[in-house]
Amino acid sequence: MANIAYLIGTCDTKADELGYVRDLLRADGLTTRVVDVSTGGADSSCADIQARDVAACHPEGPRAVFLNDRGRSIAAMADALQHYLAQAHDIGGVIGLGGSGGTALVTPAMRDLAIGVPKVMVSTVASGNVAPYVGPSDIAMIYSVTDVAGLNRISRRVLANAAHALAGMMQGKLPPNGDDKPSIGLSMFGVTTDCVSQVTRALDNDYDCLVFHATGTGGQSMEKLADSGMISGLLDITTTEVCDLFMGGIFSAGDTRLDTLARQYIPYVGSCGALDMVNFGPRDTLPAAYQQRLIHAHNPHVTLMRTTVDENRRMGEWIGAKLNRSQGPVHFLLPEKGISGLDAPGQPFHDPDADAALFDALEQTVEQTDQRRIIRYPYHINDPEFAAMLVKHFREVMGKE
Repeated sequence: MANIAYLIGTCDTKADELGYVRDLLRADGLTTRVVDVSTGGADSSCADIQARDVAACHPEGPRAVFLNDRGRSIAAMADALQHYLAQAHDIGGVIGLGGSGGTALVTPAMRDLAIGVPKVMVSTVASGNVAPYVGPSDIAMIYSVTDVAGLNRISRRVLANAAHALAGMMQGKLPPNGDDKPSIGLSMFGVTTDCVSQVTRALDNDYDCLVFHATGTGGQSMEKLADSGMISGLLDITTTEVCDLFMGGIFSAGDTRLDTLARQYIPYVGSCGALDMVNFGPRDTLPAAYQQRLIHAHNPHVTLMRTTVDENRRMGEWIGAKLNRSQGPVHFLLPEKGISGLDAPGQPFHDPDADAALFDALEQTVEQTDQRRIIRYPYHINDPEFAAMLVKHFREVMGKE
């Protein structure tokens, strides 16, 4: 059974802290396993799993881990830890302790664990930008306040809170809701909310609708769940993260966006939601190269830039190439009257020529078959008629119509 609490850290520098957390977890009734990820090569009396045992899981063996270069050793041990945890089938939860190096070492392996497996990282860097560590996963980051370097009145309290939090996660029961509907993923942005809300209302009786905010990690999380088999189908209405990938915006999901279609057989209905805009921070953060572009202030923290004909053509070709690799059925719908709330007659981003370039590129790039289709509709993306078509096509790819 998956019921063991794994404690991960460098026993050569964090043995006291790891032992303290271990004792608290045991007092809470949990079985524990301390995993040493030190890169010095020596065994530790604190560890249940020695660093050499973890290092042996590296694809190139321990010699790739125990080096004289600290940075390379940490990266290699992180790789080894990912492989080690992947073959451990009794993980009920994971807690890691570390500074910047330890956090970078432990969190990649945490991210590989399934959504829902309790994950707590006590870290000196948890009060800053944690996106590189958390990514699309559900890691709970707790700021250590003091350095993770000894036990004192502050560290004891913070570490105790973290230990009891993990115990609560592992021992707490999820109340039954009687809902055994299959889960589906939907991507949404503020400017496509009307569309997605209509779609979820139409499908809610039959599916557990999981809506993801298309802010980079949203798309990554949606595809991670699809890869793990926790999502039965995708209604990827808002593919805007591709804009930020191409033009350097702040909400990119990376160049692996849509790759789940090639990895998994998953029914997919997509559209061009918010491909008319690139997201930047406050107005004064706009790159110099874009100062003369069409700009719209979404709020004090987000500045939007309208995409051009050429940019839309390139994005259409890129998305089309991704769709061509799909294993499952793909229906990609094109709303000819506008692709966001800002792209409609009288709205600041209304640009039929840019939209046409996007649509044409998709049609010319996608190798259409009975299973892989591009379909145009004379509606705006937020029109009720377009939402109805999305629902119709989704039921079709799911074999429900």
